[in-house]
Amino acid sequence: MSHRLTVTLLAAALLAACQSNPTTQHSPEAEAAAVAADAYARKEADTGRRDQATLDRIAVTGSRLRSEQAKATAATGLAYAPSAPPPPAPAMMMEYRNANIIVAPQVPPVNAEKYADRDDNPVRRTLDEPVSTFSVDVDTGSYSNVRRMLREGQRPPADAVRAEEFINYFRYGHAGPTDRSRPFAVTTELAPAPWNAKRQLLMVGIKGYDVPKATLPPANLVFLLDTSGSMESPDKLPLLKQSFAQLVTQLRAQDRVSIVVYAGSAGLVLPPTPGNRHDEILSALDRLQAGGSTNGGDGIRLAYAMAKQAFVKDGVNRVILATDGDFNVGTVSQDALETMVADERASGIALTTLGFGTGNYNDALAEKLADVGDGNHAYIDTLQEGRKVLVDEMQSTLLTIARDVKIQVEFNPAVVSEYRLIGYENRVLANEDFANDKVDAGDIGAGHEVTALYEITPVGSGADRLPALRYGGKQVAACASTTEVAHVRLRYKLPGQEASRLIETPIARTSLTAQPSDAFRFASAVAAYADLLRGGQRIDGWNWNDVARTARASAGRDPYGLKAEFVGMIEQANRLVAVKDDAPVIAGE
Repeated sequence: MSHRLTVTLLAAALLAACQSNPTTQHSPEAEAAAVAADAYARKEADTGRRDQATLDRIAVTGSRLRSEQAKATAATGLAYAPSAPPPPAPAMMMEYRNANIIVAPQVPPVNAEKYADRDDNPVRRTLDEPVSTFSVDVDTGSYSNVRRMLREGQRPPADAVRAEEFINYFRYGHAGPTDRSRPFAVTTELAPAPWNAKRQLLMVGIKGYDVPKATLPPANLVFLLDTSGSMESPDKLPLLKQSFAQLVTQLRAQDRVSIVVYAGSAGLVLPPTPGNRHDEILSALDRLQAGGSTNGGDGIRLAYAMAKQAFVKDGVNRVILATDGDFNVGTVSQDALETMVADERASGIALTTLGFGTGNYNDALAEKLADVGDGNHAYIDTLQEGRKVLVDEMQSTLLTIARDVKIQVEFNPAVVSEYRLIGYENRVLANEDFANDKVDAGDIGAGHEVTALYEITPVGSGADRLPALRYGGKQVAACASTTEVAHVRLRYKLPGQEASRLIETPIARTSLTAQPSDAFRFASAVAAYADLLRGGQRIDGWNWNDVARTARASAGRDPYGLKAEFVGMIEQANRLVAVKDDAPVIAGE
């Protein structure tokens, strides 16, 4: 209002001056100034009315604001400090000001990505804590997300690195079950730790039985897609549409697909539709456009409603949520969202989450929702990754063959003085929860592999990390057996059942081998790579060159080139982490 009043008074004064001086009565400059002032006043009035209406219905997010600033900068060539930009000057004054414009330094966009705080699992003294219990995890999102950062020349924050998701990104050829009386087989391998020969690594591998895609039961899928304004960039909504299009062509007549989108509000784009109507589904995907804020809570509610409407008994019922970040309107509390998803899980509808893009990616929320939703989490940074997740691994992504899978390892204190679980920090369970069938845990899909590594310190090796206790009262019984290193137990539920089943596997001391398999060596290289990205505090003197050399020598069969790509990422990470003087940008800071 003050700008409009000022300009109006200025215009009136100019017109009065023109009328009192015959030599300027018809001056084009004065008439232009008056017209400009009047136009500016009308524009200000219209803007004020629009702003008032907008404030009643839109919450502007940081990413949306940055997007609008970027568009303005591209259009004008000027950049302002993040404070409110000055109003445009009247036309008659611009000729005097343009020559002395002072442009403030452009402020780089704030990175609002969110990662859950975590610390590495500590070294445990076997005499004090002989039992380790955790839930399986088949997520891989951490690896591909960190790969994206490295490609962009950013050093990833330590909390973005989850070692188990790095390890489980690759296949190691674990032996599968010989029949379906058990949904998976368990294998173990014990060998010296590559970074310290005085210690050992224990690899526990689980492989689920495979199901040909053609024999998958009918699938009821709801694509829950984020179409908010922040999804405009090529690595977000356009990549999402291309990735899901690859899945659509794999669907069959017995499958059902719904598409729900959410921005400022949620909407139904495609009601439950037979999966063989590929053109109809692809057309609905192709029409999607980005715009608005992000009401994910309403989107989830509508998606589950569609899943219930088309529910397939004894089939696959799953919501696939694809998003770049936060839910900033509607139900925004993470606890409330987790409760909603957990409640729906009980109805037999699982939730898979897929992350896209950069800048405001909420990794912590995406991973947690998949965890409580009996699903898995992946991050899609390329079209190739989209094909890997949604086509090549479709049967394991969609079909759950074992629920609430828990692993418990009891170490023999007569043989093992210390141990450390590598990764799975947010999957650790209380020991008493192992046999408690009410406690939720991870699920395994058809053909899934799960790999876990323990670093153990043999008694008498001299490689102990924990100091001797001055008043330690526990001692190993004199008659304790030394033939076993550890005892592995697994609990799982078959789909639709509430009582768990138990598998037990002893690990003999004689199983120690000085010539570990290529799979073992490659997995150890991946674990060390993750540790180096987090600071390199757990692998003694091993360095980037050691990791690269081991990975290169043990890659073995690599049909999709993922292991060769990994070796290249080691070298790229080394350049970012090792040259500290260059102070590389750290994503998320």
